[in-house]
Amino acid sequence: MVRGIIFSGRVFVISCLAFMTACAQVGKLTQTERAQKIAHQYLLIDTHIDVPYRLQDGWVDVSGVAPDGQFDYPRAKQGGLDLPFMSIYTPAEMEEESGGFELANHLIDHVEALAGRAPDKFMLVRTVADAEKARQSGRIGLAMGLENGSPIEYKLENVRFFADRGIRYITLTHSLSNQISDSSYDEERQWNGLSPFGKEVVAEMNRLGVMVDISHVSDEAFWQALEVSRVPVIASHSSARHFTPGFERNMSDEMIVALAANGGVIQINWGSAFLTTKANEYSTAFRDLQKVWLEENGFEEGGSEAKKFQQEYREKQAYPYASLAEVVDQFDHVIKLVGIDYVGIGSDFDGVGDSLPTGLKDVSGYPNLVAEFLHRGYAEEDIAKILGGNLLRVWRQVEAYAQK
Repeated sequence: MVRGIIFSGRVFVISCLAFMTACAQVGKLTQTERAQKIAHQYLLIDTHIDVPYRLQDGWVDVSGVAPDGQFDYPRAKQGGLDLPFMSIYTPAEMEEESGGFELANHLIDHVEALAGRAPDKFMLVRTVADAEKARQSGRIGLAMGLENGSPIEYKLENVRFFADRGIRYITLTHSLSNQISDSSYDEERQWNGLSPFGKEVVAEMNRLGVMVDISHVSDEAFWQALEVSRVPVIASHSSARHFTPGFERNMSDEMIVALAANGGVIQINWGSAFLTTKANEYSTAFRDLQKVWLEENGFEEGGSEAKKFQQEYREKQAYPYASLAEVVDQFDHVIKLVGIDYVGIGSDFDGVGDSLPTGLKDVSGYPNLVAEFLHRGYAEEDIAKILGGNLLRVWRQVEAYAQK
């Protein structure tokens, strides 16, 4: 009897020691393991991935392994991505050529087809509630943003049309001034900001619960959009101009401060040319040389000759890829300016070609970003805000305004 009691007590002590040892092992996760855990534990939103236009060039089943691009389901799950915003992109030139409305609808069809063909893997997302439901079901949510407002085609009712098709943000313009807004890339500033119709579009987007995206707009258009919008606006894929002086496509410190005061978020673009002066200057010089060469030889931009020119150019002059640390420098800068609540991820995967930073080459790389945040001492709850919490806050506010 006494032996039994002692034996039982010994077993109990051993069991407690084993449990404590297991707990200690959990507490000793490596930084890489902890980064993986965080990337999968919290809602991870990326507001700009150009899969639909990639599929327009040639259908690829991204529900399986599709290594030619930067997004597919296996890599997205590996990286912890819960909610990519699929970019419904129409080239700026199409406003004059027509066809933008049709192309935008084709691209939306592609996204719907992804969810329809693999309903166990993807789910269309139109609301914050949908985003949460998709994550709870273990599926990747597919939201959509219209990159370039040209497909609206001067018809205010088309804002509702695209909202009904699932569009949840509209990037007002792209590389050329359009019917809505002047562009940061276009020297012609026909509106000196937003057009009169553009101001109506912004108001209608507010009314319908569609987020206003000021990536690509001119500085004047940015300030006017803030003035017109009754809810926070977003920059779906922009970075800080502090690191690329003179590059209007990125946001100045003054603009970032105003964006935050408005309650909005800047979603950091990962193209190296958005992140460092060195890569930005390289890209500008390359584009200028390629443009002249294509014109002299009568070749089209985006054709096989253009790709060959790029390959030969890079063989002679290596591209200066940004580092993972330089990506996080962008987040650090914004947070020092305005705090943790106004920054997120807008990678531009499949949209910036082969210019992505070391360690962030495709959608499997989000844990590498988290690891760098941990290395710099970021708290887990702050990382969660960057991964998706901040964007979700804005989306909820936009929804709430529309419901009123």
